[in-house]
Amino acid sequence: LRHSLAHLLAAAVMELWPDTKRTIGPAIENGFYYDFEFVEAITEKDLKKIEKKMRDLLPKWESFEKSEVNKKEALKVFESNEFKKELIEEFAEEGQKLTLYKSGNFIDLCRGGHVDNPSKEIDRKAFKLTHIAGAYWRGDSKKPQLTRIYGVAFKTPEQLQEHLERMQRAEKFNHKKLGEEMELFAQFEQVGKGLIVWLPKGEILRREIEKLAIEIEEKAGYKRVTTPLLAKKQLFEQSGHLPYYADSMYPPMVMDDGEYYLKAMNCPLHHLIFSKGVRSYKELPLRLAEYGIVHRNELSGTLNGLLRVRGMNQNDAHIYCTKDQMGQEIESVLSMIKEYFELFGLKDYYFRLSLGDPEEKDKFIEEPESWAFSEDILRKLLVKLDFKFVEAKGEAAFYGPKIDVQFKNVFGREETMSTVQLDFIAKDRFTLHYDDDKGKQNGEVFVIHRAPLSTHERFIAFLIEHYAGRFPLWLNPVGVKVMTVTDDNKAFAEDVVNKIKAAGVRVELDDRSESIGKKVRTAIKEKANYMITIGDKEVEKKTLAVRDREGKVEFGVDLKSFVKKLAEELSSRKC
Repeated sequence: LRHSLAHLLAAAVMELWPDTKRTIGPAIENGFYYDFEFVEAITEKDLKKIEKKMRDLLPKWESFEKSEVNKKEALKVFESNEFKKELIEEFAEEGQKLTLYKSGNFIDLCRGGHVDNPSKEIDRKAFKLTHIAGAYWRGDSKKPQLTRIYGVAFKTPEQLQEHLERMQRAEKFNHKKLGEEMELFAQFEQVGKGLIVWLPKGEILRREIEKLAIEIEEKAGYKRVTTPLLAKKQLFEQSGHLPYYADSMYPPMVMDDGEYYLKAMNCPLHHLIFSKGVRSYKELPLRLAEYGIVHRNELSGTLNGLLRVRGMNQNDAHIYCTKDQMGQEIESVLSMIKEYFELFGLKDYYFRLSLGDPEEKDKFIEEPESWAFSEDILRKLLVKLDFKFVEAKGEAAFYGPKIDVQFKNVFGREETMSTVQLDFIAKDRFTLHYDDDKGKQNGEVFVIHRAPLSTHERFIAFLIEHYAGRFPLWLNPVGVKVMTVTDDNKAFAEDVVNKIKAAGVRVELDDRSESIGKKVRTAIKEKANYMITIGDKEVEKKTLAVRDREGKVEFGVDLKSFVKKLAEELSSRKC
């Protein structure tokens, strides 16, 4: 149904703008899209016009007529469309059948997969065009930029309405909206797209999450390191990131002593640390951790708030171990990931075994035996742990397979959060070795890449949406807000603030010359865990009036008992 609507969308666009060149239009989750090259740019105001044309055409679309053609016939149909001609040449070379599908007066190159009778099977009130975006032809920034039109579609109008209402509700939890309202982060045109500036309150979030990671990693035997933001071209050639990862790296900087790249990953520098000096078998497994800042040249059209950025702080570590230690180390990392998720109350996720693809030789290292061995290890481990998982061909890193943890955000879009990757080429490229228990040099050093908390940026985006900005006390930039009714209450209010602060709880005093109602509304907007009102009665009795985030108010609260309660809630990291 959704694939059929992609055809209908293209037909409507071609009726309205005949000089447009259409490219491809697949079905996606909950909807469809189609990419076009317009002579003149369109805007989202044009979507209603396109929708109307789709509905006008639909009654005349009574079937999809299939015809099988040869290369010459196909090229003639699309003689003025270089995009379709490129696909035809490619498919013909691969020996694929070339098929055309016709509905009404519209013909498209397509493999098939449509409803039998669009006019009867598609409800004209059960689809909607939602937005437009930029997209490069075949995802290549060196190729023409196209206009992508997105739509959603369901079997009934009621299902469509339910989806639109769900998206509208989700928009209230959008991390971009809440992040701006709560003054957590900002982006500036003068700085550049996808480069995040953390504001004071957002920096508190970053710091608390990093503090948690350091505590957990120290208990697990990790050693912390720090590496530079850039390194020479030779290092990334040695690691294999050049040329395999070149498109995702920023262009080189030419210096007087060679070419330098902003690092897009920490691993090559960690490999150098391991290779410095002679390692004994007693040092393995060696776990090197770093909250390293990396930069990746993501396409501007793919950038999305904190979820997809160009500069990121990665919860990174690399484990150097023997073949016998590998299974236990990966299992420990997966246990750590589950520990984090349980602490934060995250549940809507699944595991994905991301595999290589031997047919894509320009994307993956060509070592068939190593791929088979590594993929088998990860698969058996997931089965052993009884983790539900799916397999995804072609989603591995260029140097080895990985286990990705997939989440859905509030809009239902899937994102990769945590990752555990197995690397079988680093030992050869960096001559990694250790002295075994007989004093002989052993080069069988396996490397595990892991990032349980993804990047600060992506993880905080998920937390903002997961909590709807209502963070637990230990994480919240504004844990307690103390508000005065009049200036006469200020001295006691300051004493309350100091005692709460002494317990390690973040607290702010609002002694502005505003009404108490306005101060409470500000505290609610900031999503403080507790709001304390100090009036004449509280000053007289040396007690507190405390309101929690659920709106429950308690009067006559003993200060000492309340501070003790805050300290216990803080130390427990209760969510």
